[in-house]
Amino acid sequence: MKPTDFSRYLSEYLLSYLPGERGVSPNTILSYKDMFLLLITFMQTEQAIPAERLELKSITKDVIVAYLDWLQSKRHCSNSTRNSRLAAIHSFFRYLQYQKVDNILECQRILSIPLKKTKKTIVTYLSIEGIRLLLKEPDLSTTKGRRDLALLALLYDSGARVQEIIDLVPSRLKFDSPCTVKLIGKGNKTRIVPLMPSQMKFVKIYMSEHNLNEPSMNMHPLFYNSRKEKMTRAGINYILMKYAKMARDNQPTLIPDNLSCHSLRHSKAMHLLQSGVNLVYIRDILGHASIQTTEIYAKVESRNKREALEKAYTEVSPKGTPIWLKQNNVLSWLQQFSA
Repeated sequence: MKPTDFSRYLSEYLLSYLPGERGVSPNTILSYKDMFLLLITFMQTEQAIPAERLELKSITKDVIVAYLDWLQSKRHCSNSTRNSRLAAIHSFFRYLQYQKVDNILECQRILSIPLKKTKKTIVTYLSIEGIRLLLKEPDLSTTKGRRDLALLALLYDSGARVQEIIDLVPSRLKFDSPCTVKLIGKGNKTRIVPLMPSQMKFVKIYMSEHNLNEPSMNMHPLFYNSRKEKMTRAGINYILMKYAKMARDNQPTLIPDNLSCHSLRHSKAMHLLQSGVNLVYIRDILGHASIQTTEIYAKVESRNKREALEKAYTEVSPKGTPIWLKQNNVLSWLQQFSA
């Protein structure tokens, strides 16, 4: 069967353009691939066009809008998820308008589809006491407990994204003073993050126990599952939720209900800010592209200070209504006023 123009351009986009010309990370390419799998599924189930017959002329602005509505109505995606899917579509059609100029009008119509407004992100983070409580929960008498403590301690202390921990290998850890970890973040950007020796000792014990400090294990996943494969997001989230529940049972007020792996990253940022660390340094530690992204923590801290002041506020203003407010005419009151 002759390949369709959609299959040809999509293959070139994913296999050549993104990794070659744009230098996009493998994880981003995988997320884009997942989006197109969903689009192909939609075209087959809702538009009755199987993948082998799908052509670019079938993908119009109206079809993309219907696809986005399908994501939210049938798959119950949030506005944020819908927007990320749309961003991938926009990226493909920006590429396509230079490759297939006879389709440029429809490309630009698709590019005109706007993102939906999303709710402002609520920064969920743990206090220092909450982090201490969480890290006390793993059972250090078991192998898994020691692994879980090393994982959670490193996730917090490095302020890493979950994917950065998943991709981490032993060779990127440095135990000599000062302890550091080399993280590869979004867009394959690399950063060196300093770590506390008190947290690194758990990682060192874990690595020694599993022979991960041997030269032959330099490029082996630092944290892996029973099949010796990289841990998944779901696996790491399961571990966190397990200990969060245990900690919450002990001290409900210290562990919020909407905790996630990203909350540990937020926690590290907030604790650095509360300790007086400059936002520029926090930006570099977190691997943010812009200081504006990091400023969210300063806004949260300002709100916390305001709320604390409001709770501690004591009424000091005089009781009753000032006499001049009782006058209908302020001018007449001023004329009557005498020192």
